[in-house]
Amino acid sequence: MKPTNGHADAAANVPATAVLQPPPASSTNAPKATQLTATEIKGMIGTLEVPFAPSVIEWRVTNTTKDGPPRGQVVPYADQRAYTDRLNAVFSPAGWTRNYVIHTSANFQRDKDQKTVAKVFVTCELTIFGIGSHSATGEEWADNDNAGTAAEAQAFKRACACLGLGRYLYYFSGIWVDLDGRKRPKSVPKLPAWATPEGWKAGLRPTQAECESPNSQPQPKANHERPSGNGGNVTPDATLVSQIEALAEPLGRGLYRGLLKTVAHVWKPTQIADPALLKKVLEHMQAAERGLRRLDQALNRGGPEALSDVLRSLQLRSFDQVQSLETLKKIVLALEAKQPTKS
Repeated sequence: MKPTNGHADAAANVPATAVLQPPPASSTNAPKATQLTATEIKGMIGTLEVPFAPSVIEWRVTNTTKDGPPRGQVVPYADQRAYTDRLNAVFSPAGWTRNYVIHTSANFQRDKDQKTVAKVFVTCELTIFGIGSHSATGEEWADNDNAGTAAEAQAFKRACACLGLGRYLYYFSGIWVDLDGRKRPKSVPKLPAWATPEGWKAGLRPTQAECESPNSQPQPKANHERPSGNGGNVTPDATLVSQIEALAEPLGRGLYRGLLKTVAHVWKPTQIADPALLKKVLEHMQAAERGLRRLDQALNRGGPEALSDVLRSLQLRSFDQVQSLETLKKIVLALEAKQPTKS
């Protein structure tokens, strides 16, 4: 299915000075791809990378504490209408399109409650005329009444992130805040300057220290017992697990779970009992994070079309299918090899 590229109420997501002229369409039925220069493509991708206005950012609780006062780990996100508005503002509604493919898995047992249920998978292919296409997959449990809608939104946002739109939100690893009786944040964190349109256009960019703010870990619960032999309540193993889990969002589901499976043969870091293996997994994931930064730099120089060519050469439909450090390395090296050499 191919939905209409509609508008949302938050059309002011993109400052007027940041909007670029869309490529002209030769007909209403099938817009003809305009030949864009590398400089024009880079400028458009740069506009997509600008963070959303803080007014459209919401916060989702992803984890909660089990003991003590209720606290939760929150991450920022934007409704998919904000993504649609940005694409319409930069390219016009006629300058891009999206296609969805929906399929359902066979029933299997879910770990958390041992219930047998299927999953709904939605693949979104996002095409910007004159630039290229990217596809990504979203998923949701079929027993969710809004499974199709949730998987569709996830797939669309992930496809947009391949072009830089909303990509900055993956830098957040989660911030712990106090929750009310209904497990809602009593207050939301203030966005760092780099996560605002003004700060981003001024050249500010995220650092590891900013993404992991002093409030990024839950407050330790009071313990009046004598400390254990390791001198505290947090073991090195728990610290390694926490560091690994913090990389889930930056790496993406495919690469994160792929590294866990290939390096440690598990699906969750909590299933690893060997500290040495935990450290090895963390080192691989940190290397993958560095690889993704190199990938972003290569795409900034060469444009997104180069990535599509490399993925096709590796028989991959989308970047979400990259599940190993070796495959990521091949992609990065291939993109860097395509860069023009300075004479």
